[in-house]
Formats: sequence, structure tokens, C-alpha cells
Amino acid sequence: MIILKSADLSRRRFTNIVVPVCEKKSITAEARLAALVDDALSLPEFEGKADDALVRYSTGGIKAERLIFLGLGKVKQVEEDDLRRMAAKGVRRALELGQPKVAIVMPDIETLKIDRERQVTAVIEGALMANHLFHRYRGKKERKVKPLSAIEVLIARNEVNRLRPVADKAVAVVSGSLLARDWVSTPPMDKVPEKFAGMVEKRLEEVGVSVEVKDHKELAQMKFGALLGVAMGSDSPARMVVADYHPEGATKTVVLVGKGVTYDSGGLNLKPADGLKGMKSDMAGAAAVAGTLYNVGQLQPDVRVVGIMPLVENMPSGRALRVGDVLKSVSGKTIEVGNTDAEGRLILADSLAWANKTYKPDLMIDLATLTGACMVALGQDMAGVFTVDDKLSKAITRSSERVHERCWPLPMPEDYKAHLKSDVADIANVAGHRWGGASTAALFLSEFVGKTRWAHIDIAGPAFTQKDSLCIRPGGTGFGVRLLCDLLFGEESSLTL
Repeated sequence: MIILKSADLSRRRFTNIVVPVCEKKSITAEARLAALVDDALSLPEFEGKADDALVRYSTGGIKAERLIFLGLGKVKQVEEDDLRRMAAKGVRRALELGQPKVAIVMPDIETLKIDRERQVTAVIEGALMANHLFHRYRGKKERKVKPLSAIEVLIARNEVNRLRPVADKAVAVVSGSLLARDWVSTPPMDKVPEKFAGMVEKRLEEVGVSVEVKDHKELAQMKFGALLGVAMGSDSPARMVVADYHPEGATKTVVLVGKGVTYDSGGLNLKPADGLKGMKSDMAGAAAVAGTLYNVGQLQPDVRVVGIMPLVENMPSGRALRVGDVLKSVSGKTIEVGNTDAEGRLILADSLAWANKTYKPDLMIDLATLTGACMVALGQDMAGVFTVDDKLSKAITRSSERVHERCWPLPMPEDYKAHLKSDVADIANVAGHRWGGASTAALFLSEFVGKTRWAHIDIAGPAFTQKDSLCIRPGGTGFGVRLLCDLLFGEESSLTL
């Protein structure tokens, strides 16, 4: 799919060549191409500003059917995501034209104040994400647009071998993100807990990650009372996927926990009609963890990584969990259910406590589409980060900026724990009021992690989208996979285990 090639335009024939251009400035070292950029910049309709675009069929002797000039804006202000968007736009233009291939010219190495490795990674990410189409449920006649069969990244000859490992890593990371995206977009009837567990198991075993799927009987024996309480209302029994990448000699262990509610009706606290839309995405945390473990299997880091994915359906029925019920979690703590639509924190409580006791990790991170309150605070395009570890919070935020999966730290005031007081149990699953819901949810989870270094990332907003953007079409976004990979294994990560 992605091919890193020498930018020798004299010997080859191309279909489409995408050329990045800065505002009133050529950023390509190839002389003939630079002359064509200057010619394009002489036109009043193209200045190289951000989102400017120009297609030309007069290619000045270069053997290409068309040149697609795309603006990046002022050269000193170009960031990684501008390159990501440029590559995505180039791919989308080729798709619109019904073309099978596209070649993207990398900027001159001396031009931008971004490391070359990061430039290549951003371009590959943008191109692959834009080329991804979820057409599984469309008829043949509706599949008019087909993914490009090849995307070439054109770079100086002396850089090809040096940057090939960078390109390979970028392709691997995006593959896990796209897997997560497809899983989230899959209709809920086709990913009930048993089916989704099977999908994850199959893909992770392909890359050498050990997988164990625990069924209802095993979960009952393990005393997962909170998780099984949520699952009571559904005809589809709960599952828990435990994925374990354990390289020989590993001295550090990271546990990733992902909320996996394959469909969330709200239970007896039934959601309103509009609230049911998009609830197939309530397993996006589990999808992100599975996608990350898929990447781990390919990247083979020297740290042990365990992925825990509790999978349930939250449905109303005569057997369903009731408001006022008290559940006993695997930790031994009892939980009063004040709202059956606050179910994600219940399945995470059991999973976090069990993972903490079983693996004694150096770091534990959970991802969950947990609260609408986080969306109210941060909108639909940003995740909330909750942790008492400032260094961990800053490391997550820095990684989020690099991969443009944006996160923002939110507070966990100790005195807010009083809002979770129960008159009949050790803790309530919701506060007695609606205020600060994202923070009280995080505080609830903190009761089940002991003293382990831990962060909770609330991805309720960015996990699923109904709008079309350059890199991401409507549906699952795969949010969290690239973030976790950069945080845990990125060369510039500031995280220390």
C-alpha cells in the first residue's frame, strides 16, 4: 500500500502527483517541480495558503496525468497535522477522480522545522487514514469509490533506506487504528460480546499476542459481580478478553483496560431516542486497547503489555439490573446502583481491580466512552485525562499533541469523593447530583486501582463522529490507538516506566 520511493521524476510515469506548497513559497528541491510550483503561485486563485488547492494538467515535461498542488500556509507555522491533512486531502482528491494511485512529494528536508521522521510519519498517517473506507455493509453498486491500490511517498534517494523503518512503523500503527475504527463502526447485532471477543482474539493471535477469553462461568467464579450485574439484562452473555504480550526478559508491565459495552441502551434507565444513536460506539475503549495490542504484536517492544477488555451489552429486560441494587465487586467493595446508565464504570471497576491484583503493573491506563459530562466540558473532539500523577498527565498530553488525538487534563478533587457516598453500600456508582460528572466518574474508578500509577482517559467525545473530515469519515475514529502507541513506544515520548 505505502511505498517509500526516490523522488526521481525523470524516469517514471505517474497518474497523480501531490505537491505541498507553502504560502508564496516552493518547498520542493526538484528543479522542474519547483518551477511548476512557482508558475502555480503566479495564479491569483492559488497562494499556497492553508487548504488552497490547484489541479493542473500541464505538467511541464513531468510524466504525470495531473499535478495536485496543496497549500500548507506560512512555512514557519507548518505543523505535523498540516502535513497529515495535506496527505489526506491528496488521497481524497485521487479517490474523487476515481484514480487507483497517488504519489505524494515530501517537502525539501531543509524547509520545515519538523524532524524528518515526524514528517514522514504524519504524511503516511494522513494518507492511510483518508484511504480507509468502511463499505462492508454496502451493496456492490453502492461501492462506487474504491480505496487506492498504491500510495507512494516520494523522497530524496539518500533518505529512502534510512526512513524505511520509520515508514514501516507508521503503517503498523495506523493498521491498529483502522481495526479499532472498523470495530466501532460495526453494527451492534454483529458484535455482541461473544462475537466481538472472537474478532479480537482472531486478529491479535495473527500478530503473536496471547489471548484468553473468559466466559460467564469463569467471570462468576472470579467474582466479577459488578460486570455480571450490568450483563444481566441481555440475552448475550458477558465476556472478558485478556490479551498478553509478554516478551522474554521484560522487567516492566503496562496494563491497558478498555470499556467494552457493545451496545448501551441505558438499561432500565433507558436513554431517550436521540441518546440511542451511536451507542454501538460504547465499546470504543475496548476497540482502542485491542488495536493497540495489535500494534504491540507488530512492533514488539521490550515491555510486557496486557490488554483487558470487559465486554457486555447493557439492555432492559425482566432480568435487568435495577436502581437500588447492590453489587459486590471483585475487590470486595459493594456498589449501590443509582443509575443503570452509569454501567461503564461498573465493568471497569471489576477489571481494574482484578488487573491490578493479578499483574501488579508499573502503569495502568483505562480508556472509556464514560461520560456525557466530559463532552459537555471539552466538546466532541477532545478527550479528558484524569490522574493524580502530573508527570503522567503531561506525558499523555504531549503525545496527544504529536498525534493530534487531543486530550486535556481535568481535575479529580479529593473532596468530591463525598458525592459518591451510599447509605447502604461502600460506594455509589453515581453522585447524588448531575454536576462534575466526569470527575466523579474518575474518582469512582480511582477506588479500584489501589496505589498503582494510573490514568483514566474519557474518550466519549472523540471516539465516534457523524461528520466527515479529511482523515476520518463518519463512524468510529480509532481514537486512542495512535495516542497510546506514541505514549508507550514513541521515540519522543516523555513517559518513564
